[in-house]
Amino acid sequence: MPEAVIVEACRTPIGRGKAIVGDLNGFHAAELLGLSLSEVLRRAGVEHADVDLVAGGCVTQAGEQSGNVARNAWLSLGKDYTAGGLTVDAQCGSAQACNHMISALIASGSANIGIACGVESMSRVTMGANVFNGPGFFQPESWPWDSTPDQFASAERIAKNRGLTRQMADELACESQRRAKIAWEEGRYDRETFQIEAPVIGEDGKPTGETKLVTRDQGLRDTTVEGLSGLRAIAEGGIHTAGNSSQVSDGSAAVLWMSAEEAKARGLKPRARIITDCVVGTDPYYLLDGPVDATAKLFKKSGMNMGDMDLIEINEAFAAVVLSWQSVYKPDMDKVNVNGGAMAIGHPVGSTGARLICTALHELERQDKTTALITMCCGASVGTGTIIERI
Repeated sequence: MPEAVIVEACRTPIGRGKAIVGDLNGFHAAELLGLSLSEVLRRAGVEHADVDLVAGGCVTQAGEQSGNVARNAWLSLGKDYTAGGLTVDAQCGSAQACNHMISALIASGSANIGIACGVESMSRVTMGANVFNGPGFFQPESWPWDSTPDQFASAERIAKNRGLTRQMADELACESQRRAKIAWEEGRYDRETFQIEAPVIGEDGKPTGETKLVTRDQGLRDTTVEGLSGLRAIAEGGIHTAGNSSQVSDGSAAVLWMSAEEAKARGLKPRARIITDCVVGTDPYYLLDGPVDATAKLFKKSGMNMGDMDLIEINEAFAAVVLSWQSVYKPDMDKVNVNGGAMAIGHPVGSTGARLICTALHELERQDKTTALITMCCGASVGTGTIIERI
């Protein structure tokens, strides 16, 4: 049975997902994903025609992101049409699930070289644009669960259930910003990102003909707990604000997988493999508590525990998601999101799963560590989880 290994991983810098002010809002979503696809192959020295399958995550599959955006991104490169392409919707965990899929297909012998990736251009395709009849239309009248599709309301339910406070949320957000700033100052993100020549969009929403060089994540900002405490809560009486929730963003990420035998034949170093992975269901009432259940499933399947983890990447969709998980597992927080997270650098939802794996891999290498846990909350009341082992 072939062993599936990661040989390369990269991501774009993350732009603000708002028209005009976003660094990456001049790219069509297929172009934006194409940037990461081209870069991950360039780094590995792999030809486009050698790839068997591209699996890409995307949450809002409407407009520019409809019609199988992963396949369209591949075709937009104009290099090869033979690789298969498919787009996955596991909500925010889409690109993470794509990594599980590509790894499994290689391990089964169904593919030899594959790319797991993801994209979201939130400045151009507004989240929810594929919900044509308004919020909740995808739930039939017979829906048996006491749940809500409103992620903010769900995050507040988690906060109330775990006894989480506004102070705790603001402190976590401030720490995320602090760590991300240090990471960029020390060049930690330089290995996983790449520079982009991006078109400039004018105030009329049209390209100006000029370009700008994008070299780092756009969401970082100097902040303090005191400053965050002055922000208005999104829900009355709630703990979440724009400062302690993930940022709306544009970006893409890609992970290149192949069989260990293929990597050896090409003179490429296998860098990591998946020990175990999962996509689990979580209580619809809380909707976003998936990392708690995903982590439990990973540990049950692998026989590992938190003490075996050298690093953890948990997506900072909302402060309560991370704090809830922390309250259950009591991890060493010096190992968690060591370079900051989505509250600081952003969350282009369909790509973040691949971004987290990319970040975990590069940080394991930087610290010369071995094992990382990656987990996310997702809409539709699921959680995604992966444990990777550096080779």
